[in-house]
Amino acid sequence: MNGHDNIPARAWGEMLLLALLWGGSFLAVRVALDEIGPLTSVAHRVFWAMLVLWIAVLALRLPLPRDPKIWGAFLVMGLLNNAIPFGLMAWGQLHIESGLTSILNAATAIFGVLVAALLLSDERLSPRKACGVLLGFAGVATAIGLDNLRDLDLRSLAQLAVLGGALSYAFAGVWARRMLAGQPPQLAAAGMLTGSSLIMLPLARIVEGPATLTLEPVTLAAIAYYALAATALAYLLYYRVLGMIGSGNLMLVTLLVAPVAMLLGSLVLGEQLRPAAYVGFVILALGLLVLDGRIWRLLRG
Repeated sequence: MNGHDNIPARAWGEMLLLALLWGGSFLAVRVALDEIGPLTSVAHRVFWAMLVLWIAVLALRLPLPRDPKIWGAFLVMGLLNNAIPFGLMAWGQLHIESGLTSILNAATAIFGVLVAALLLSDERLSPRKACGVLLGFAGVATAIGLDNLRDLDLRSLAQLAVLGGALSYAFAGVWARRMLAGQPPQLAAAGMLTGSSLIMLPLARIVEGPATLTLEPVTLAAIAYYALAATALAYLLYYRVLGMIGSGNLMLVTLLVAPVAMLLGSLVLGEQLRPAAYVGFVILALGLLVLDGRIWRLLRG
């Protein structure tokens, strides 16, 4: 169902669940980082999620691809959609609030439009898209506070790292469209997480030492949440919603994720964001709604 204006109630319900799962992941990652390093936290995330998704693939008896090119594409997808963004965002969260991380993560949709316009011939930058992108960047700039970027301290580098992760997600979207079209979603997700596990397990061991499960219960709970719920289950849900309403409508999930993460960061971690962060989120949300197209059509009558 790709009817752009009529999102069924069931899809809204699943989008809200997806937003809750992803919104909670920022808090869970931040909790885990109190005991383990950012690369180890990512290794846990992709490895356990990979195991769950391969169980799903086997249960559904999906045929495995024979073409080595597809497996190579999975590896690159794992790098672009997991290893780079998860790693950059986890490191960023050591130095900035999880709520602010979620706002900057919402720039993924903005970068996605720009990267697609640059690399895909059928995704040109229309006036509406250009307007949405400009509003989105204005929102990100407001949330960051441009004064923060004048002197490149750890805090501003952390914010740039999160934006780098959002940009990597955008390239992943184009890569998936070009190289993984036609793959069953469960298989694409399992293959991607296998690629990122092959990268992250040795990298985390080399940089941060051997991983262990002898951790505090709260850390184990955080890992279980962000690996199993916010990655494995969320990917399965994501592809279900994508099939129901299409990618343009699915972008609205980004609007729901940030408020969930901000609220949880405030309630559980006692994070207080500057007023500019909230103003920036509102501007960014407006940009995403313009990109979505509904407001634009209303304004044009």
